[in-house]
Amino acid sequence: MSVTRKAEPKRGRILVVEDDPEAALFTVHVLTHQGQYDVTHTPDPVAALQLATSEHWDLVLTDMDMPGMTGLELADTLRREVPALPVAVVTAHAPAAMTSAAFQPAEVYLEKPLRIDTLLATATTLIGRGRSVG
Repeated sequence: MSVTRKAEPKRGRILVVEDDPEAALFTVHVLTHQGQYDVTHTPDPVAALQLATSEHWDLVLTDMDMPGMTGLELADTLRREVPALPVAVVTAHAPAAMTSAAFQPAEVYLEKPLRIDTLLATATTLIGRGRSVG
């Protein structure tokens, strides 16, 4: 299990689940340096599930297509295990496909390639929504 952590406490804790090293580096860099979030990354969705259910997180941001478990399967499991935890899924699929019932486990779907402003706005909104509920 490979887990990379950035330890300084910041505006919120985000778990990034991404098996593509370049996409992960981009996402972690933007969220950590521009968003000032405490970000943990793992490429392994099974490890992410274990982390998400054993520690406090403000947001899980997961890729859709990963080996072993899809982002939707991860989001669906998290919805049952940690119902208040916001989940955003990053996908290369067309936005029209995201309206189907199959895409319901996550709060938000972000289309690749990720835009910095969209990524930061989504994290801020979902973390703020989660804090106001919990």
